[in-house]
This record gives sequence, structure tokens and C-alpha cells, in this order.
Amino acid sequence: MTGYILAIDQGTTSSRAILFDQNYGTVATGQEEFTQHFPKSGWVEHDPEEIWETTLATCRQALKNAGATAADIAAIGITNQRETTVIWNRKTGKPVYNAIVWQDRRTADFCDSLKEKGLEKTFSAKTGLLLDPYFSGTKIRWILDNVDGARAAAEAGELAFGTIDSFLLWRLTGGKTHATDATNASRTLLYDIHSGEWSEELLEIMEVPRSLLPEVRDSAADFGTVDPELLGGDIKIAGIAGDQQAATIGQACFEPGMMKSTYGTGCFALLNTGETPIASQHKLLTTIAYQLNGTPTYAIEGSIFVAGAAVQWLRDGLEIISHAGQSGDFAEDADENQNVILVPAFTGIGAPHWDANSRGALYGLTRATGPKELAKAALESVCYQTRDLLQAMHADFAGNHDTVLRVDGGMVASEWTMQRLADLLGAPVDRPVSTETTALGAAYLAGLQVGFYPEPKAFATSWKRDKRFSPEWDQTRRDAAYALWQDAVRRTLTNY
Repeated sequence: MTGYILAIDQGTTSSRAILFDQNYGTVATGQEEFTQHFPKSGWVEHDPEEIWETTLATCRQALKNAGATAADIAAIGITNQRETTVIWNRKTGKPVYNAIVWQDRRTADFCDSLKEKGLEKTFSAKTGLLLDPYFSGTKIRWILDNVDGARAAAEAGELAFGTIDSFLLWRLTGGKTHATDATNASRTLLYDIHSGEWSEELLEIMEVPRSLLPEVRDSAADFGTVDPELLGGDIKIAGIAGDQQAATIGQACFEPGMMKSTYGTGCFALLNTGETPIASQHKLLTTIAYQLNGTPTYAIEGSIFVAGAAVQWLRDGLEIISHAGQSGDFAEDADENQNVILVPAFTGIGAPHWDANSRGALYGLTRATGPKELAKAALESVCYQTRDLLQAMHADFAGNHDTVLRVDGGMVASEWTMQRLADLLGAPVDRPVSTETTALGAAYLAGLQVGFYPEPKAFATSWKRDKRFSPEWDQTRRDAAYALWQDAVRRTLTNY
């Protein structure tokens, strides 16, 4: 086959479109940032119309940059910020409220009320998730209860729910397809990852009408075709996966025990556990890594809410750096004798602590502390949080613990950060040649479905390492530094 695969990578801060050729090479891209809305403390929203407009614009931009037309595109794959929640009117296609973003914490009290009723085990047993505002289910409930007329309209079958993939799919197909894939469904608190169906019991507890929900399909599947007026012709939509699962695929982590960590706005580490779901004993999540031919492959996941967002805070909040790349330069010049620790709980703390109400804190400040030490603390916070996840995963998974961590995302361009990550983990960190792993994962799923790309084992042979960062610290130094982090986290948790 000739032509390209178009990957839509709809993220937390920008919408991107990338054309990949048959050798997995990047041919052309388009990217646009969009507005972040913070209506109240702990609330984060996006305008779904702006997400749609930027997505469509970047697709057109990528085609134009490649000199390509719809006829040159074999298929489209979609990857998305996962738990972000949209509810729209089925007749008009218009959202009834802004998209509530995965970072949003407004449903913390409702989650606590469910926990007080002893329901967390019920949700965990079916969904693999914990009761936390992070996930989509409580966001759906909030919209139905707080937007005038929404619950009545939902119960009348007039509304549709979707994570961002479903919303884009609906718009791209002109309202013909209301569907999602198993990876996105597994992040809603409403989907039974063992039976592969929406759970009637959980829907009843959440008071979410079944008619709201999309059909759940494989990650590589027929999701319909694009309305020809949008991109100039019929194009098949053939792959969907949430962004972290798409990165797992793009990193070719197809074998049990393989692990990847993506450093974007947040940080998300997934460890493939094969066809057997493992219930975490250390507050990690059990999730679907991907589903092909009706068979799910499972993973243990650790979710960190603030990674690249800490660098954005240095730039936009403190205004001590002018661009993200400057943070690594600052950290390299920082005073190593200052033990400044940042616990970046700007929107609560994720795995393995799960404290929705804690907020960020800085420890170890002195009169000598300056911008360079703050930059170092911000970057190190990402490394420390990754070690939290790695230790919890090793405790849960009885496989080989000689982990090589495959990394991707914007932060991996920082040599200083990747070396410090290896030093604090005591494990090798592999950065791939292709850092577009999330978009590549979506492209691969679509290409697999239409025969443009080969089976997973053949795809895995295409993965190439750019650089390996090996640990340089001894165990004593590593553990002493980590002990300072652990103490800082204990002091930051709300039950301290």
C-alpha cells in the first residue's frame, strides 16, 4: 500500500495531527495550542468547540504541509487525553457544558462519600480503578446534577457522553458513530474490564443512564468514515486508544514485564501484565493496555498528575524561565548541596498516595535558594514520583524486576532530567529515536486494521533506541535523596 496514516493526537494543552509513512516516519505535522480554563480552585475545563476546531485545523495543516489529499490517507488513528469528559446533544452535536479535564478535582467530596459507603472495593473489583475525581464517571454525574435540564435530557435519551476520542469521532463522522475503544472505556469507573461491558451495577450507583454511553470496540476496529466535507474525501477511522495506552503501543511494549513512562503534562507509567489483570496491592491502577481481536491485554498503571506541568509553572507561574528547555540548563548549574524538594501537588497527589485534597509544597528553602535550585527541584520531583511508581509496580508484579524504562514525551529531550531519572531509579532509561510514540501508537492501530502496517511482533522490530541513560549514583546516595522526598510527601499529605 502507498500513502500515509493520519494520527490525531488530541492532548491536554494542544491538538496535533501527524502523517506517518509506511516506514513509521513522520512526514508532516500540524499543531495548535488551546485555552485552559480554571473557573475555581481545583477546577480545570476546556472548550470542546475549541478542541474540535484546533483538531480539524491541524489535520488540514498536516495534509497541506505534506502536499497530500484525502485520497492519500489509508486511515486515521485517534489518541486523546483520556478521562476528560464531554456530554453533548445528539441532535445538535453541541456540548451542554465545557469539557471537564482529567486534572479536575471538583468531585473529590462525592468520591469521599462513595468511599464512606464502602463502595471503593466494588468499583476496584470491576474497573481496576480507585475512587478519585481523576476518572470520567463522577464528572458525568456532576454535569447531570449541575447543568440545568441535563439529567432530564439524558434520561430521555437526548444526550451522549464521550471522552475526547468519542466526541471527535462523532464530529468527524457527522454524528454517525458514537463509539470508543476499550482503553478509554476502562478509564470511566463504569466499565467492567473483566467482562468487557458497561456495568449496570456501577451505572446505578453513579446514577448515569445507560443511553448516554458509547459502544465499546477494539482499539483497532472500523470506527466509520470521515464526512467528506471536512477533509476533502472519505477516510476510514480505524484506530483509537487513550494517550498513555497509545504510547505503550508506540514504544512496542507488547511483552509482559515491559514498561514505558510518558512525560507530558503529567507522567504515566504502564507495565504490561499480559492477558491477566493484576489487582494492585499498592494503590496502582489495573487498566486495559490495548484490545485486539476481542482480546484485552492488561497493564498496571501509575498516574502522576504533574510532570511537565511543573516546568510550565516555572515558566508561567514563577516566570523564572522563558522556555521549557531552560529548566535543564538551570538544574545543571544548581547547587547540589541544597536539598530543595518540590512536592508538586498542584491538583492533588496521584499514585501511589491518592490524596485529592493535598496541595503543592516546597521544603528545604534557604536564603541561597534561587531559580536554578527551584528548577532542579521541579525536574527531580518528576524523577522521585517515577521511583514511587516503579517500586509499587515491582511489589505488585512477580515478573523480572531488571526493568529498562522506555521513556517518551516532551521532557525526555532534557539530558539532565533523564540522567537524574536513571540515577534515582537505579535502572537504565531508554530514549527512542522516535519521540512521537503516542501519535505513532494511534497510527499503528489504524494501519494494522487496514493492512498498512504488520502484526505487533514485526512492528516491535522497528523500535530503535536513541540513547540509554545508565545509573551513575551508588545506592547510598540514591536512597538518601529518596528518603528526603518520602519525608516531604508525608508532610504534604492531608492526613499528616
